[in-house]
Amino acid sequence: MQETQCEIHIKVATSYVDDQSEPDSDRYVFAYTITISNKGDVAAKLISRHWIITDANGKVQEVNGDGVVGEQPHLNPGEEFRYSSGAILETPVGAMQGLYRMRADSGVSFDAPIAPFTLAVPGLLN
Repeated sequence: MQETQCEIHIKVATSYVDDQSEPDSDRYVFAYTITISNKGDVAAKLISRHWIITDANGKVQEVNGDGVVGEQPHLNPGEEFRYSSGAILETPVGAMQGLYRMRADSGVSFDAPIAPFTLAVPGLLN
């Protein structure tokens, strides 16, 4: 019996949304674009998400929900899914991390971790 493998890769690109931010009111808006790639040999569906968002004051927001942007994308081997979303922080720097709960077509559920990434106003960090 051939062993099948689920291998989900996640890439993140972030940006600061200046025109929606109000630094005087401690409102910093960030956009992020996620690319989810199926590098394995088994199709899988994204079932749910879990995000941990931390600002520079240590305030933590946890976000759980079904799918992403109202979708539960099904990725065949070699396919990718890209979406954009956003986060609002009270500080000009913060971080996000989390995971996607996936279900392979074989019926196996697994977590695809999202490594921590930084949200920062441009020019603030070196």
